[in-house]
Amino acid sequence: MSAETSKNLDKAGIWITTLCAIHCLLLPVILPLLAMAGLAFIGEDALENTILGLSVVVGLWSLISGARKHGKWHLLSLLLLGAVIYSQRDILGHWGEPIIILFGAGLIIYAHVSNLRLNRKLNFSALAEEPAQN
Repeated sequence: MSAETSKNLDKAGIWITTLCAIHCLLLPVILPLLAMAGLAFIGEDALENTILGLSVVVGLWSLISGARKHGKWHLLSLLLLGAVIYSQRDILGHWGEPIIILFGAGLIIYAHVSNLRLNRKLNFSALAEEPAQN
């Protein structure tokens, strides 16, 4: 996978996870409005789990590709731990849900940002080692 594709996957993973977290955090406030507009399906658990699943798939793809280059496989653990924590968002009830969402999403986003930085470092060091061509 090219460096550009890997970078784009990390950015997509960050955006998907961020949008998923915002969706879950704002849903209790906007759900009544969505129901009036005929968009109550946006509040369904199936949609939330689908978005989280998409985030994990993009994350696995990006982080495995990155780990093959930079060797930091522990980022996969952070992604998966974040996804498991996020998936248990209802465990502490209504008031604990935002904390769990933010913590789980934070781990996923941290894994992507770390992967981006490690890949960038690798690309810069590879450029620095290339001999000047005349």
